[in-house]
Amino acid sequence: MKFGGMATKVSFIGLLLVINLALSTAYCAEKNIRIIANQSVDIDRLDNDQVKRIFTMYQTNWPNAQPIVVFVLANQNGTHQLFSREILGVFPYQLERIWNKLIFSGLGEGPIRVQTESEMLAKVKQQPGAIGYVMTSEIPMGIHLIQLIEEQ
Repeated sequence: MKFGGMATKVSFIGLLLVINLALSTAYCAEKNIRIIANQSVDIDRLDNDQVKRIFTMYQTNWPNAQPIVVFVLANQNGTHQLFSREILGVFPYQLERIWNKLIFSGLGEGPIRVQTESEMLAKVKQQPGAIGYVMTSEIPMGIHLIQLIEEQ
């Protein structure tokens, strides 16, 4: 049985192009996630480890002792899923388990959940010490972006 006709080669190349497009779209989406904070937060840059500690609720105060208020989107939200996997390096269900362990053991609290990115922007804007994430490029006044830096 011989495989290798022109149609097979074209199909294979087409499949590779589709996979490449899907991967590049995911990569671009990762780069479009923006970590946002209330203007009261005087931090402009965080590394991945710091972001992970904040969003897993293990770091609860900013360096100036101001409490951190963490806002997250629902587990089924595409932005949340991408943020969890690509920025935090965990699946959303793993993040949920971390929060549940803190809550049910009495050692901490979970984040505040919002349903949409527009709700995220509104809540972060009004809550001193707040942090969250969005994929939108339209960031309103009263919110500043936190640059995610590569760990050295």
